[in-house]
Formats: sequence, C-alpha cells, structure tokens
Amino acid sequence: MPLGKDDLSAILLTLELASLTTVLLLLLGTPIAWWLARTRSWLKKPIGAIVALPLVLPPTVIGFYLLISMGPNGFFGQLTESLGLGILTFTFSGLVIGSVFYSLPFVVQPLQNAFEAIGNAPLEAAATLRASPRDCFFSVVVPLARPGFITAAILGFAHTVGEFGVVLMIGGNIPGKTQVVSVQIYNHVESLQYAQAHWLAGGMLLFSFVILLALYSSRRTQQGWQ
Repeated sequence: MPLGKDDLSAILLTLELASLTTVLLLLLGTPIAWWLARTRSWLKKPIGAIVALPLVLPPTVIGFYLLISMGPNGFFGQLTESLGLGILTFTFSGLVIGSVFYSLPFVVQPLQNAFEAIGNAPLEAAATLRASPRDCFFSVVVPLARPGFITAAILGFAHTVGEFGVVLMIGGNIPGKTQVVSVQIYNHVESLQYAQAHWLAGGMLLFSFVILLALYSSRRTQQGWQ
C-alpha cells in the first residue's frame, strides 16, 4: 500500500486542522477586515501591518515566537494554565492557534478588498430604508462581498494545508496529534523513503492545482454574473 497508517492519519489531521482554522479565520477575519475597510483611524496602518506580517516573516520566526509565548514561561502559556487549559504547545489546539495567526492575511486581505469595493452607496440606500447597521451588513454587505468570502475561504484553507515551519515549531512531530502532511513528507525524505514522499507530495501538488483552478474558475464565474 503506497500510503501507510501514519500517512492517512496525517492527511485526516491536516484536513481537520485546515477546516477548523478556516472557520475561525472567517469569524475573526471578517470584523478585522470590515474595520480596516471602513475606519479612518491612524491605527489602520499599524494594525494592517501586523495582520500582514506572516506574508513577509519566515514561518520559523513566527513559530518560534508563538512557541515562546505559549510556553510555560510565556504570557499566553501562563494565561492558559491559569484558566485550566494547560500548555498548548505540542497540542492540536496549539496548531490551530498558530495556523490562525499564520494564515490571517490570506483571509483578511481578500475580505478587506471586497468590502472596500462595495463603497458607501449601497449602505446609504439601506440606511434610508431604516435598516439597522446589523441588517445592512448581513443583508447588503455579505451578499455583495460573496466573491471575497469565497476567495478568503479557499486561500485560508489551502494555506493552512501547506504550512510547515509554524506547525513544526509549535506542534513538533507527534503522530496522530500534531503530525500533518507537510511534516510527514519531511519525515519520509529524511528517512530516504522517497516512494512514500512522492505519494504525499504528488497529492499536495494535485490539491494545490485543484484549489487554484477552483479559485480562478469562481472569479471568472463571478465576473460573468457581473
């Protein structure tokens, strides 16, 4: 069998991590993107820069500082311990936190662009009909920003699946708990098991192609609707 038990476990864990991370990213990234798209505060640039940091920082740098902060001597580590959650490093929960931070700009930026493209006219029209801010957002903004949500979800999911440095730094290499596909490929290469590495790497290559094809196809469809 080309794929062993550990390989299948890594695939399932990766899909679980990417799915949960994408949901959390949409929940967290939507209000951040909306604020960045609408605010005139001087904080917009520094907060936007913080959100975009994972685009330029090496994953190992992000993973290192997350490892320190979530460790027993770090702020978040002490906080989670005081809340009875324990230390989150080398756990699936720690992977989720690291993945959310690492993939945040891939969700926030498409949403921010979609929100900015809407402009003020639809919101002003809804306000004249006495729609509340909440109604305006869910009845006007969300449908108009649908292409941005699709792009954000696809990019967030795909980027989480492909991450390596962050998950290795935070989660280590524990089979069934923190061992994702990218780490398992590294294991196979390190042990000279190139056949198994080919199967997983080829699957990742095919997955990446399908994701990008779906993204470009959805954009063309949306442009056709417009």
